[in-house]
Amino acid sequence: MPGRTAWILADQLSAGNPALDGADRVLIVQSSSRPGRLRFHRQKLQLVFSAMRHFAEDLEGRGIDVDYRRAPTLAAGLEEHLIEFDPETVALLEPNTVGAGQRLAGLDPRVELVEGTLFLTDPADFDRWAEGRKLLRMEDFYREQRRKYDLLMDGDEPAGGRWNYDPENREPPPDGITPPRPYRPREDGIDAEVREELGRMEAEGLATTGEDGPRIFPASRDQALRALDSFVAKRLPTFGPYQDAMVEGERFMWHALLSSSLNLGLLDPLECAEAAEAAWRDGEAPIESVEGFVRQVIGWREYVWGVYRLRGRSMLEPNELKADRPVPGAIMALDPEETSMACLADTLAGVRDTAYAHHIERLMLLGNLMLTLGVDPTEATDWFHSAFIDGYEWVMVPNVAGMALWADGGKMMTKPYAATGRYVDRMSDYCGDCRYSPKQRTGPDACPLTTLYWDFLDRNRQLLGANHRMKMQVRNLDRIDEEEMSAIREQAAGLRSEFNA
Repeated sequence: MPGRTAWILADQLSAGNPALDGADRVLIVQSSSRPGRLRFHRQKLQLVFSAMRHFAEDLEGRGIDVDYRRAPTLAAGLEEHLIEFDPETVALLEPNTVGAGQRLAGLDPRVELVEGTLFLTDPADFDRWAEGRKLLRMEDFYREQRRKYDLLMDGDEPAGGRWNYDPENREPPPDGITPPRPYRPREDGIDAEVREELGRMEAEGLATTGEDGPRIFPASRDQALRALDSFVAKRLPTFGPYQDAMVEGERFMWHALLSSSLNLGLLDPLECAEAAEAAWRDGEAPIESVEGFVRQVIGWREYVWGVYRLRGRSMLEPNELKADRPVPGAIMALDPEETSMACLADTLAGVRDTAYAHHIERLMLLGNLMLTLGVDPTEATDWFHSAFIDGYEWVMVPNVAGMALWADGGKMMTKPYAATGRYVDRMSDYCGDCRYSPKQRTGPDACPLTTLYWDFLDRNRQLLGANHRMKMQVRNLDRIDEEEMSAIREQAAGLRSEFNA
């Protein structure tokens, strides 16, 4: 049965995938060994397997033949397909993971890599933008994206007269406010089959983390579009000012919850940005909120993709801060009972129950803690990759190693994102009932984030003192007398032992 097969990977579930052009059939391989490489969250595996099968069902509904195979490996699934169908060519869109395309194309000479991407930014275009730049500033890239796609523009000028509304988008949570309920997709027979199959795989030795539960995130194009519409109508208007806020028990706040759909290929980034812009032009959402969302979708997301494709896993090689500690046991186990920190306990409970936390919880709680504890960048990246519903290598290598842990010493971000417990106190309601005080650096009531912050500056004084954005913070160390500094070092050492227990 010759002809052309389109081989679709789990994060390429788009009807616009160029590998589908001219295909006589589609191959989708569900690998049983791939999930075992890392200890993935149970709900993430539920979503990915469900999305793969929904995509196959959608293709079949359009009259396209689909060979959906369960196999030990991608290679084994391809080999079985080649034996049964004997296609002349197997078209595969270049995978998102650096090096994966060469490995998969090397499995058989009939596998042909198709140029293109489901992102807005072609890697070659990002390379040209980056060439000759000493610093790859996201703001510069973002403004070029706005111009290129004519988003939030009035001619050659930014709509509203400004490119950036960050100052308006950093408000603490208001008292008594409740975010609108997000869109929840309905599960179906496919989800039931996947849940049963995952149960069998776990019984046979597959290790997962987190709790099982109703699928929260879209697994089909139709569900993803409903989620987008719901966000734009209900939560986008208030998304901007409170996008950095944290509230105990509120898992999603005003966030879009579209990252998993974008990363699976169910949504196109441009259609998301255009939907938000249309809401502003129709007077249904303020420009501050719309600009904040557009910045995340066509700015930060595409920038992270470009940096990853430019530098790949080599971003994990430098370790400028010489961080070598494991991910804390409470975080690995997603066990809120293993910490007395109110902020960490609530965030871990959220990740355990939903495989999700928004960007400030990831960066300024989990990332900040791992940074100041000195967690190894590779181990931290693997944990973020496996624990989150939207985690993939291309997402987490730059976000964790480059940004949160500053492992490259400033090649991606000019300064490390370290902060005391005062930041959490300002941007959340956690600290009021917490046993720890964010103001105290030492003693039984001192917030671990505060103690670890000052110890982090002290341990890295020479390196950070040469950073123009950190000089003031490092100079503040001189205001602490040696007796208190010794107490900070001793208490921080105890905290590192406690977290690693």
